[in-house]
Parts: sequence; C-alpha cells; structure tokens
Amino acid sequence: MHGPAMSGWLLMALCATTGAYCLLRTRGESGEGRRTARAEALMGFGMAAMALPAAVMTPPTWAWGVYAALFGAASLRALWFSRRSRHHLHHLVGSSAMVYMALTMAPGGGSAHGGHTGHGAAATAGGVPLLTGLLLAYYAVYVLRSGARLIPVAATTTAGGGGGPAGSAWAMRPELALACRLTMGMAMFAMLLTL
Repeated sequence: MHGPAMSGWLLMALCATTGAYCLLRTRGESGEGRRTARAEALMGFGMAAMALPAAVMTPPTWAWGVYAALFGAASLRALWFSRRSRHHLHHLVGSSAMVYMALTMAPGGGSAHGGHTGHGAAATAGGVPLLTGLLLAYYAVYVLRSGARLIPVAATTTAGGGGGPAGSAWAMRPELALACRLTMGMAMFAMLLTL
C-alpha cells in the first residue's frame, strides 16, 4: 500500500546520508581526493532530491531543468578531470545518468516523479529503453565490482589489529568510502529501475 512512498523515503535518506558522509570526507582530503569527495557528495544530495516521494512534494516544472543543468555541468567537470583519473569517468557516467533521469522525469519528458510510471506519454514512458538498459547493466557491474573490492579492504583493516593510529578520523577510512560508492551505485540502479 505504501510501497512507492516508503521506498522513496528510504532511498532519499540513504542518498542524503551518503552525500553527508562524502561532504565530511572533503575536510580530510586534498587535491584529487577532495574533488572526488565533492563530486560524490553532489551525486548523493542530487539523488536524494530526486528520490523525494511525489506525494510529499511535487517539484515545480523548472526544477527538472535545474537538475539537468546542474548535472550537465557536473558531467563537463568530470569529463575535464577524467584525463587525470579514471574514477572521474564513473562520475561522468553518473552525472550523465542524472541528466537523463531529470529529462525523463520532467513533465512531458516520460515517466512521472517517484517511480509512478504510466502518467506520462505512453510512447516515452521510461525514457529510451536501450539507454536505460545500458545504464542498468553498467550499474549492476559497478555494484558487484564495488562489493567485491569492499571485502578485501575490510578484511585487511580488521587484520591489522590496531585499527589505525589513535585519533585517526573515521571519515578517512577507505572501506567507508567504498561503502558509500557501493550505496550510491545501488541507489542509482534502483532509480533507473523506476524509469
């Protein structure tokens, strides 16, 4: 009965928490690490805003254009920095996927907000199936790969015995950064499923 609204709230809370953690990571990082943490914080907060259930607040029609412009700029930024780091290619895919979802979720652009498909034009409901399928496949592989990378890092950290030097910031733990990336990948996959 309350499935779509409840899942929207849970997705929003998960993405907002992940965005907040990534924002905390920017304080302890420098250079490339800080840029990566900022990009991930933007993705987390943007995904949280898009996941807000439509029953609570229907965004104004201009909001979807703002999302598309914001993540379009983030895509260009990720493209620029991808010449230094391959991880920014993932940010490029993520930002581009957010532009695609914003355009698809906009009134008249495909499906309605919050996964309530069927309210838009029948021919365009869900966006472009091939592109949605490719993005779903990308995020499925990304989630599986991130999950596999998380296991050895956690095992190595606990095998160290000391858990790091005294006074080390919990925000700088590599397994938490990997867990956030895994979380955002799963959230993106879930959001793409609603198209």
